[in-house]
Amino acid sequence: MRTLNPEYVEKVRDATNGCPYFILQSMKILGLQVGRSVLEIDLEEKHLQPFGVVHGGVFSSIIDAAAFWAVYTGLDENLGMTTVDLKINFLAPAARGKLIATGRNIKLGRTLGLGDAQVTDAKGKILAHGTSTLMVIPDLAFGHGRVLPPKFLEDAEG
Repeated sequence: MRTLNPEYVEKVRDATNGCPYFILQSMKILGLQVGRSVLEIDLEEKHLQPFGVVHGGVFSSIIDAAAFWAVYTGLDENLGMTTVDLKINFLAPAARGKLIATGRNIKLGRTLGLGDAQVTDAKGKILAHGTSTLMVIPDLAFGHGRVLPPKFLEDAEG
């Protein structure tokens, strides 16, 4: 089993957490390992719809991102992905606190991946669940030409 290079994870996490969309959503990657991801949103008034609960689009965003990163962690170097399908089940409302999404890689093939994510509050109550189909895209490297350390430890060790 491959292991992600911690230096790679740190660079990807910092770059992603600092990207405009993640900043807009107050979303952060907390953890990445092969086949798994943990993301968080600190809820603010900007996340609420007119009835005072978190908008479904916020749940969709964190589920999409958590499923993406869980599947992406298993991809070889210099491959990218994009979401082609997203299905969400909204199970309970939220209005304050945190959304914590745990992503999982279900299957990764040569051209498609399937991931899912569960969203809970800080007390562990399940708020939403979703699945995502992702398309593998050759030569779509992370970071817009950013120089990164090797993705996997065995690649770093030679």
